[in-house]
Amino acid sequence: MRKYLQIVDRHRATKGARFVNILIDRITFNLLFFAAGFLGGILDGILGIYYFTKFFDQLSELGKFADIIITSIIFFFYIFLIEYFTKGRSLGKFVTGTRVIMTDAAEPTIKDYFIRNIIRLVPFDALSFFGQNGWHDSWSDTRVIDIKNYEAEKQTKSDIDSLGNKEIA
Repeated sequence: MRKYLQIVDRHRATKGARFVNILIDRITFNLLFFAAGFLGGILDGILGIYYFTKFFDQLSELGKFADIIITSIIFFFYIFLIEYFTKGRSLGKFVTGTRVIMTDAAEPTIKDYFIRNIIRLVPFDALSFFGQNGWHDSWSDTRVIDIKNYEAEKQTKSDIDSLGNKEIA
């Protein structure tokens, strides 16, 4: 188990910020999904092959359960890759000034991001935020923090620790 730093806990993102994060991320995901279908339709019309139109038609006939499973898996890869390549920040987290870190303040590894996001596939994970932390935070030892406040406290602590040290000009 990882060391748990209180500074991380003190600067956890609010439930409101977390809600805005997922709302922005879901809207962005849906817009990208819509854009892919739209571009596929345009390509089909230009090239006259109708591959994408047939593909999306077949997807629409799979049923509600299959749609939920497929969409959840695609969303998993979307958010996993976004968080990994942006070092813990999705579009929603950029807007709210938050990011993902480990409970010991370390940068998450690709394995940590994978575990964090695979847990999102657990049914009712979204409802787990009515408690202290969501399951995908608790089970992966990650936290979403307010970057500005976290960095300000780290800087203050660093300044206090450096009091009395001689500065070399």
